[in-house]
Amino acid sequence: MAARLSNSRFQMLTSMVNNAFQTVRSFMRHSTQTELCSICAAGVDEDHEHLIEPLRRNLICVCNGCAMLFGADGIRYKRVARRIRPIEGIRMTDAQWDALMIPINLAFFFKSSPANKMVALYPSAGGPIESLLSLERWEEIVGDNPALKTMEPDVEALLVNRASGDNYLLPINKCFELVGLIRTHRRGLSGESEVWERIGQFFAGLKREHA
Repeated sequence: MAARLSNSRFQMLTSMVNNAFQTVRSFMRHSTQTELCSICAAGVDEDHEHLIEPLRRNLICVCNGCAMLFGADGIRYKRVARRIRPIEGIRMTDAQWDALMIPINLAFFFKSSPANKMVALYPSAGGPIESLLSLERWEEIVGDNPALKTMEPDVEALLVNRASGDNYLLPINKCFELVGLIRTHRRGLSGESEVWERIGQFFAGLKREHA
């Protein structure tokens, strides 16, 4: 019985990781070719919109016209929120962070509707890695940071950079963009100055977009 449960969980995690890798690969591929709307095949601007398929955690690029056909409460696809909101002075203790077993000072969190739970992911040279996050632990963090109650499921995430103190509520595609950036420069994350320089540039871009 235990072995069957273990195999089932392994298959579920493998499927989630593969879907996340697919999303990351799409960002890496789009950076080198003209992008097209995944629905009508029209060309899209660099600052285009995205839809997410929550069940597979798959992001697709869409033009503004097609994006208007969807909302944040869609069944198969949801329109990804575009707002970027800095969260000043987020309260998260070392004990809370350590409990997540995240080996770096960078992670993002979002509510998965299909799984009916909060998901914690951190970027790595091999792609996004999911960490365990209990509902009790998340509720404790939200209790200390009421602004997190406004986060929209599936389409919006909390991005935490404990190294710089920059924390944002932002579109979920931005988080996978960051993961793709790290994979592109995948010679290692810990102690890799070039990668952290790129991460710094990414956060500087968020500040410009919010300004």
